Amino acid sequence: MLDISVLYSDSSLIVCEKPVGISSESPGLPDLLQEQLGKQVWPVHRLDQGTGGCILLAFSAESCSVLQRLFQESRIGKEYLAVISGCPTEMSGHWEDMLWHDRKSNKSYVVNRMRAGVRKAECEWNLLKTCHRDENVLSLVRVCLHTGRTHQIRVQFSTRGFPLVGDRKYGSRISSGTVALWSSGISFEHPQKKIGSISVRSVPPSVFPWDSFTFED
Repeated sequence: MLDISVLYSDSSLIVCEKPVGISSESPGLPDLLQEQLGKQVWPVHRLDQGTGGCILLAFSAESCSVLQRLFQESRIGKEYLAVISGCPTEMSGHWEDMLWHDRKSNKSYVVNRMRAGVRKAECEWNLLKTCHRDENVLSLVRVCLHTGRTHQIRVQFSTRGFPLVGDRKYGSRISSGTVALWSSGISFEHPQKKIGSISVRSVPPSVFPWDSFTFED
């Protein structure tokens, strides 16, 4: 059985490290956790199957509903690490786009006007490191999401000429086992006020392209 790394847990919720390639929903991570912990869990939000790292789940339907409301109210901080092709000219940025998701192709697009199905997407990012690897320029960026749209980080960077490494769907020409996107942090005020603030972090595995950079645990 796959051992899921637990980063934080209490009576109402759990933050664990989702492995790459595992679904956030059943059949997937909730079932693995239930087998490992011996109790049922409810997924509060989702990560793409190819994205690993911090993910929040609840131990009851009631807790799940409360935590999902925090997400809807943008009261849960979500931080990601990504490796992109190329190097931005700026050290940081604040991007707002209008995204439309094509369900048939499971692909998102930046569009220039509001219409049915179009939703605002907002993020902030900063450049951490840049390196040369096999004649390619790679950059490590930290991204803080203010909205959680389908493939948001992937399409916002690709549209500006910086596709995530390994992301063939959005224009990457660099082969990799998966898209170079990692859920590196999650923070929120616990619904049970006596517990206070929760802040959990995770670092990517030492595989390409993450092994091009160093990380602090």
